[in-house]
Amino acid sequence: MTSKSTQIAGDSLARNLVRAWNSISAILSFAAIVLHLVLRYGFSVTGYAASVPLWIAIIAGGVPLLYELSRQALKRQFGSDFLAGLSIVTATLMGEFLVATIIVLMLSGGQALEAYATQRASSVLNALARRMPSVAHRIAGDMTSDIPVGDIQVGDRLIIYPHEICPVDGVVESGSGTMDESFLTGEPFRMRKTSGSQVISGALNEDAVLTIVAEKLAVDSRYARIMEVMQRAEQNPPRIRRLADRLGAIYTPIAIAVAAAGWLFSGNPERFLAVIVIATPCPLLLAIPVSIIGAISLSAKRGIVIKKPVILEQVGEIRTMFFDKTGTLTHGEPVVTDIISFSGAESSDVLALAASLEQYSKHPLAGAILRAAQEKNLALQPVKEISEKPGEGLRGNIAGRSVLVTGRRSLRPELAALLPVNASGMECIVLVDDRLAALFKFHDRPRKEGSRFIRHLRPMHHVRHLVILSGDRGSEVEHLADIVGIEDARSSLTPEQKLNIVREETAKEATLFLGDGINDAPAMMAATVGVSFGQNSDITSEAAGAVILEPTLGKVDELLHIGIRMRRIALQSAIGGMVLSTAGMIAAALGYLPPLAGAIGQEVIDVLAVLNAVRASIPSRDLQDF
Repeated sequence: MTSKSTQIAGDSLARNLVRAWNSISAILSFAAIVLHLVLRYGFSVTGYAASVPLWIAIIAGGVPLLYELSRQALKRQFGSDFLAGLSIVTATLMGEFLVATIIVLMLSGGQALEAYATQRASSVLNALARRMPSVAHRIAGDMTSDIPVGDIQVGDRLIIYPHEICPVDGVVESGSGTMDESFLTGEPFRMRKTSGSQVISGALNEDAVLTIVAEKLAVDSRYARIMEVMQRAEQNPPRIRRLADRLGAIYTPIAIAVAAAGWLFSGNPERFLAVIVIATPCPLLLAIPVSIIGAISLSAKRGIVIKKPVILEQVGEIRTMFFDKTGTLTHGEPVVTDIISFSGAESSDVLALAASLEQYSKHPLAGAILRAAQEKNLALQPVKEISEKPGEGLRGNIAGRSVLVTGRRSLRPELAALLPVNASGMECIVLVDDRLAALFKFHDRPRKEGSRFIRHLRPMHHVRHLVILSGDRGSEVEHLADIVGIEDARSSLTPEQKLNIVREETAKEATLFLGDGINDAPAMMAATVGVSFGQNSDITSEAAGAVILEPTLGKVDELLHIGIRMRRIALQSAIGGMVLSTAGMIAAALGYLPPLAGAIGQEVIDVLAVLNAVRASIPSRDLQDF
């Protein structure tokens, strides 16, 4: 794990340097603007002396930016940044050093923020590496010694203490307890482990000391594979064209053409400069970021943390939505959904007996049985002679009756033949005095609002394709899909398979992935928009573009509405500003608007565009529509 962490750190070094340089340029530009204003208006310094700080900022920050923009020009990528770069050159030639420095500030600051958002992906890998233990407890003879996880060999006997994370894939040699594998496998239940049980790296040991035999090296284990998948997802992010780039690709050629025409037909180069000044794409460089910042602020007030601002531009274009099952469409905890009685037994009586016994158990289903008894106000009875042998179930004596809670595999063939076919979900069997009394069936509890939320996505948000991607068993996934109304349900998926499915669909159209476990993180990064449901996993929260703090599907709907409204306001501000700027460009090209008047006119347009963009921070009446 240590070498993998080093590789990850090395891969992100270049991005860190770029982000640092952009941040320095933005700070330097801001400081230069402040110093210039202080010298000019505070100390009445005029001429070139007052412009020295601006010159430093333009050279230090503007030259690298212009180099990058020149590379874009060679690739025929003419977006809003290219026109801004042309504006820097034009403003410098005109002696408008303050204007040039302001544009440098806007460009470098925006690129620094974008690079920072990209950097979040590497922090996911770092969080994964930190979560894994660096030391394992190896048994050699009668001695136990601590060794680096990287030194574990196949066949080594290891001790895993309570509340420790399993370092490698293996099999239990001795001990009996439970492990939380939900973040890795998608299974909502804590899994019982006893001699012969398989264990996976990254699972959390809960309540007992286990001795395992390593079956794989640490670098070949399940958790390491997830890290590799995560790294591939980081290296191949979805290609997203920003709103400003799309508009700039249209606006930039028009501005240059008008400026060139004005110069060509008049023979006066000043007209070219006047057109470029008023064409400076400040509505794109200012109004869109202001609307995004407003939407981020509104989202935070609604319990939604936006970690990658670009997703606010994308949520309105989502046409495929992927859902993890456990913890997103369900609550991630089992509930008793059916009790089938045998031999004339009353279901409530059997439930009371089972709950009386399960109050002394740490089995993953014990809590569900106890909750079911509490909901029916059933009184629990004293239990004697309790025993829970691995593989045999939980046994006790209640009011003179022998009660056994066990599984289908532990029954005698004649009793197992009386049970219905196990169609879906988990189950346990209750025997009273060695006679079959009841079959308890369990399912992961679906969210009440799930079906209404799913039904409204197509008509209200134009989502065409709804898919469940789960690591859970097919019977459980199909059961939930029928309840919520999703036709495309895929089960027993590994993180690699989820990633491939999401990546393939994202290449066709905009996608959103909603999940909450570590096994969801790679697919979440590959989707156009990744949303983490709740804060169950720091790793998933790092991978997501947005984090829903209050795990309700209503908050997901609010995120969609906030993003769609933000995009609408940003387009109003940007296109409105571009229309006014285009009118100014035509006037400048015809000689009716000199450069100074054009600069003033551009400032007025900027103020109007920004004032409209601020509306994105004001909550609307309806943020949910289901």
